[in-house]
Amino acid sequence: MVSAEFIIDDRGKDDLSTHTGLQWRLLTDGVMGGVSAGRLTPDCYLDRKCLRLSGDVSTHNNGGFIQMTIDLAANGIFDASGWDGVAIEVAGNDQTYNLHLRTAGLMFPWQSYRASFAVTGQWQRILIPFSSLAPYRTTRAFHSDRIQRLGLVAIGREFTADLRLADLRLYRDAR
Repeated sequence: MVSAEFIIDDRGKDDLSTHTGLQWRLLTDGVMGGVSAGRLTPDCYLDRKCLRLSGDVSTHNNGGFIQMTIDLAANGIFDASGWDGVAIEVAGNDQTYNLHLRTAGLMFPWQSYRASFAVTGQWQRILIPFSSLAPYRTTRAFHSDRIQRLGLVAIGREFTADLRLADLRLYRDAR
């Protein structure tokens, strides 16, 4: 049971910004020579405003991802130590996607803390506890007081991505 929440994005805007002025952006494997192609657009799906990440993930040329990403603080580091995890409201094309978090302790762009989630064609709320995050290509422990960036990612295999995000929050468990 959730006792408190902190809104990061409730899709009240019709552009790529959040109500707090943060900016979503598209990032693809093209930054490292890959050939995946994606789009990030404001949308409306089943009567809900949302952001839509769509495109084709290709593993050719050492690629394999497209993502919608957001820096969580203008000053670079966001302290989420008072929270237990990330809550997302998503819909999509019956595929599995990832949540990636990057912290100030990571040095290389491929390092992150990850959790997978599956979507359906209907809106669903998914809670991803920080404790469920798996370190990827790092031995450093996850520190929720040093988060820099959050990404929702289509990754790792050839497929057509179609992921919609209607709400993003931090949550605290009732204890």
